[in-house]
This record gives sequence, structure tokens and C-alpha cells, in this order.
Amino acid sequence: MAGSHQVSGQRQAGGRAVAAGRQSQRSKTMFGIAVALSALVLLTAGAGRIYLQLDGNIETFGADGISGRPSASANGSNVLVIGTDARTGGNSALGGGNKSDIGRADTAFLLHVYADQKHAVAVSIPRDTLVGIPACKLPDGNWTRPQSNTMFNEAYSVGQFAKGNPACTQNTVEKLTGLRVDHTVVVDFKGFAKMTEAVGGVQVCLPQDIYEKDLNPHRTTRGDQIFAKGPQSVSGQKALDYVRIRHGIGDGSDIGRIKRQQAFVAALLKNVKSDGMSPTRLLPLANAATESLTVDPGLGSAQKLISFTMSMKNIDLHNTKLVTLPWRYQGARVVIVHPDAEALWAALKADRTLDGQDAGKHHEEQASDSSPSPSATESVSGPGVSVAVYNGTAVTGLAARAADALKRHGFTVTSTATVRIQSKTVIEYGPGEQEQAKKAARIFPGAEITTTTKSGIKVLLGKAYADTSATTASAAPSAVPSTVAGGARSADDDPCSNLSYG
Repeated sequence: MAGSHQVSGQRQAGGRAVAAGRQSQRSKTMFGIAVALSALVLLTAGAGRIYLQLDGNIETFGADGISGRPSASANGSNVLVIGTDARTGGNSALGGGNKSDIGRADTAFLLHVYADQKHAVAVSIPRDTLVGIPACKLPDGNWTRPQSNTMFNEAYSVGQFAKGNPACTQNTVEKLTGLRVDHTVVVDFKGFAKMTEAVGGVQVCLPQDIYEKDLNPHRTTRGDQIFAKGPQSVSGQKALDYVRIRHGIGDGSDIGRIKRQQAFVAALLKNVKSDGMSPTRLLPLANAATESLTVDPGLGSAQKLISFTMSMKNIDLHNTKLVTLPWRYQGARVVIVHPDAEALWAALKADRTLDGQDAGKHHEEQASDSSPSPSATESVSGPGVSVAVYNGTAVTGLAARAADALKRHGFTVTSTATVRIQSKTVIEYGPGEQEQAKKAARIFPGAEITTTTKSGIKVLLGKAYADTSATTASAAPSAVPSTVAGGARSADDDPCSNLSYG
């Protein structure tokens, strides 16, 4: 019995030891979980404080000033980035000038992020481009009358709002492109300078030595050298000086400066990507940026802003292109080249890259639609036939799409324009041009052919063509002109290449 009790006691002792061991193991496990949870809570609380700080930095502009919007597209997203030259809010310390100057849209580009989130293209809009500015809201709640033949950068100062009018600039871009702008971001001098400091500087390249007079042409002397020729890293004030330099390089134009600004943006993207686009890496940059950032309400919180930025982390640098809106000089101003601009906007709307790739989510749907486009008829031969194309519908870019179809068959498109709305597509021709008109009509099945006393062949596009074109767009996509695609900069290009116009 005694032995039995002893064995029992030993078993009990062993059981207690095993139980104690298990309890100890559980305690360690629970302790580890508790530590992990505590760390998570602390990290989350820290992140929460950071997000609250960032939220406090971000300013938004009123969405009630945005009007007449194009319909939303399932093909990618569009972000308007405005660099303002405002001197208010302490910006005069960096840029000089009148401290009460609300500024204009000194730099602007529309960033199209494709639906596959692997491609992107930024289209620079020259500030001196003559455009139509639609009705925009004033501080008193009234709306302006639409303006025509007005410099693009003036939209930002419409109404003389204390902090500018980004909504009016967005309205102008939507009218210009026919694309819906999903988000708008405004950066001033201070925000720009702080961002370049947060990433540790940006690699740039100067084609020549630069002096103070190159930055400020009103100086009577050359002044000190501020940049040496060749590659170098810049941040803060020097980075701002670099992107603002206009005189003394190339032809001293804003177009030449745009090329250098595109090289800068490419280098900045390369820098951010090389550091890794994680929230930890992005937070210092976000903190610097948001201190002088104004955004639309859709990006009005740190969480939304960083989430949107993180959605672009898989875009390859080589697949990030920077181009300039097709342009030409008209005196001292810049005017848009048609139909090249319409072809560019149509390609972005269809989510096609500059080299014609389908980068949208609709590829499989398009592949299943095998119905041929009337414009794909190979038997049509148009060399030697000149045609003017007029859009008689409300569909933006339709004339460019029709012009592209004609060009693929050898026709020469002399011009494109917009006319009053009409239901039918009509081909007009002058004396002795009937056979040529019949050739053009084969590109537009169902079109009426009529004769006029004036020479020249005109294609007046009606609603019937718009409906047909919408169902066959996949078979006949608008091609981006080679003059536009060929001049694109990739974000991984050498920062010393293709710097100056003129």
C-alpha cells in the first residue's frame, strides 16, 4: 500500500510537473501573444497619431465648384497634378514676388493610371496653351461665363479665391480632354521643396552652367553660378530653382522647361521606387507633402492619399511615360494640334498605351467581339483623296477616331472640327469629286452622299456613326501619332537625355 501510495505520489508529482510545464508553456505563449498584441496596439496607436497629424495637414477644395463632368470610365483613373506659383502662405520666401499673389497653374499634367495598374502616362499641358475655360464658380456663389481662346494657366485664378481655384482648372481639363478627372492635387513651392528633401534629393542634369540671371532675367548682371553643367542631386530651394529655370537654356521657352520638369518627375519617381513604396517609407514623404498640399475631397485624408499611392506601387518605371500635349506656336502663345490631341485623349479613354497596347480590364470583352469595323475594309484605297472631318455629335474625340480610320486606308485628312448636332452621317463633295466621295463613304456605311457647289470632300459625322463606332472601337482603336509617342520620356530614362527644346 505504502508502495502504491508512493507510486501514486510520484505519478501525481509527475503529473503536476507536466501540468506545470504545460502551464508554463501556455503562459509563455500567452505572454508572447500579449507582447505581440501590445506591440500591435502601440504601432497602431503610433500610426493613428501619424495619420491624425497628416489629416491635419491636408487641405481640400470644395467639390461644389466642379461641373459639367464627363461620365466616369471603367478604364483606369485620371489624376490632375497642379504646381502653382502662388506666393501666399510663405511661398514668397522661396519664389520671391508679391506675398499676396494667389498665383496660377504654372505647371500641370494629367496622370492616367491604366486599369492594369502596371502602366501610367503623364500628359503635360503647357501653361500658355490657348483653351476654352468653361463656367466656373465664384466666391459669391455665382458662375462665370465660359471664356474662349484663354491661356490655360488663368483658370486657376478665376474668381481670385484666396487659395486659388483648382476646381476651375479641373473643369477646364475635363472640357479639354473629354476625360473625367478622378482626383486633383495642388502642390505649392513649399510642398515641392519639402518633398525633395524628404526623399534625400533628386538626380538632375544641366546642359550648361546656370547663373542667377538665368533664373531672374530682370537682373542687370549675370550674378553667381547656381548650377554647374552636368548631373547632380538637388533638393529644397535648389530643386525648386531647377524646375523653374526657363531663360538661358535652349530657346528659353516654357516647352523647354516642361522637358526638364518631366525629367525631374521621372527622377523623383525613380528615387521613391528605389527606396521601396511601403507605408514606412512613404510616411515621411507624405508628411512633407501634406503640409502644403490641397486635394479634392476624394483624397481628403491621409489614409485615402497613401492608399491611392500604394495602389500604384506595381507600375514599372519603363511603363511610366511622360509626354506633352500636341502643340504648336501661334505667335507668343501655344495652340493645340488637331487631330493629334484628340487621338491621344481617345487612346487614354480606351485605356490603350502610347504604343497601342490594351492595358484595360476590358480586353477579354473586346476579344469576344469579333464583328469587323466598317473602317477595317481592306479593299478601300484612299491615296490621293483629301477629306475634312466634322464631328456632329456630342461624343468627344469622334472626329479623331474617324480621321484615324481614313488615314489607315491612305486618305489625307486636312482638318477636323466640331459642327452642330445631326443624326445622319453625310459625305459632301464638290464638282468632279463623286468617285472620291464614294471611296470615303465606304468607310462610313449608311452615310448619305450629297453634292455641293464648293470643292472638297467633307465627312459630317452623325449619331449613327457614333453608335456604330462605340460598338466597334476595339477593332479600330485610335492610334497615338508617332510624333507624340516618339517624344515620350520613360521614367527610367537617363536624366541627362532629351532635356531641352530649341
